[in-house]
Parts: sequence; structure tokens; C-alpha cells
Amino acid sequence: MLRTRGNSLTWLGHAAFRITTPTGKVVLIDPWIASNPACPPALKQLERVDTMLITHGHFDHIADAVELGKKFKPQIVGIYEIGQWLESKGVENVQAMNKGGSQRVGEIEVTMVNAIHSCGILDDGKIVYGGEACGYIIHLPGGLTIYHAGDTAVFGDMKLIADLYAPELALLPIGDRFTMSPREAALAIRLLNVRHVVPMHFGTFPLLTGRPDELIRITQDIAGLEILTLAPGESIT
Repeated sequence: MLRTRGNSLTWLGHAAFRITTPTGKVVLIDPWIASNPACPPALKQLERVDTMLITHGHFDHIADAVELGKKFKPQIVGIYEIGQWLESKGVENVQAMNKGGSQRVGEIEVTMVNAIHSCGILDDGKIVYGGEACGYIIHLPGGLTIYHAGDTAVFGDMKLIADLYAPELALLPIGDRFTMSPREAALAIRLLNVRHVVPMHFGTFPLLTGRPDELIRITQDIAGLEILTLAPGESIT
């Protein structure tokens, strides 16, 4: 069973997660909240955001970043080009970084890692360059280490993520079409050598056909694996 060390992880639907630390600080990952059809209405009105992590510039990961950034003034982590775009929209407290780097942001430490995906930002009807997509290794208070893969295909260097950071919990996309399907996610689990997994980025739209049941079926041979299938709004505490 996963030991959260007093941290709480809530799935807001799609790739959006809210992490609450033992002191009550809130980390928001991939802020697509207001128009996210998978996010429960009761969770759309956020009361605080202290830190925001953005994996890439597609609308279903960044749609509320500007509004929430101006409202709560959190420290916002993203790749350099997304940081520049946010600042051009009047957002403050941007802590830009790039792949392979780490930084302390509030109560957490984050390392930006690779993801295989595109990263254009839809801005006033045009696609502007958003750098590259990424994932994050998130070190939480108490020593819990989470890997949010962002939108990605499986790639062999997930083995390096295992060797370097040994995440205890991986948040992995499984929806297919735009990210990994359960088949690729099953290989990602083996490369990461992770024992706790939350599937994400599935079921939001009809095109996202991958399902946790299939991932569970094809990983039954992995000893000690716990796939935590959450419904939007559910938490791990």
C-alpha cells in the first residue's frame, strides 16, 4: 500500500491533479479545470493554489493557467518557452526551467524530465511555439516521490527515470490516440520499475479509448504492482 506521508493526491480529471501537503499547501498540475468535462463541479472552484506545474501547452493542460496564475499568484513551473508565454499574458512568479534541471518551489522539489509529445499553444486562433512537452519528478514533504508523465509515448529512457529518481507513484496516460494506450503504459511500468500507478488522460473524450481494466489485465504478472483506479474527484490520502 502506498504511504503518502501526510500528502493528499486528488484527480481532477484528464491530466489535472491537486496535491495537498501536510501543511495545507496546494500544488496544481496541468490546470484544465473550468471547462474540463471530467472535473466534478464541486472541485472547479479552487480555494488556493500555491504551486502550479505545467507539462505542455495544449489547451487540455494549460487552459486555466493564466486565470489561476493571476488570481492566486502561485509559483508556476514550466519549460522556458511556456514561461515566456505566461509572462507575456501578465502572469507573475514564473519559475521557468528545462529538462534535466531541478529546483525547489515552495515545499516541493521538482525535476523536469522528458516526454515524447508536441507542445504548440493555441493563442488567439494561432498555434505558437511552446517549447517541448515534459514530465515531472515531484519530491513531496515526507519523502514521497511522484512521477507525472504528462502526455507521452513510451520511451526507453524511462529506465533512466527509474535509475535516477526511483518514483514510488507514477501518473501515466493510457487513453491512446494522443498518448500511450494501456499496452505502451504496461511497458512504461516495467521500465520505471514502479509499484503504484494512477492511470490518467482517458475517457474525457470518445477518442480516448484506453481503460484501466486493460492495463490491469496485461500487468497481472508484475509482482506487487498496485494500479489505483480513481474516479475524477477521488483522492489518495
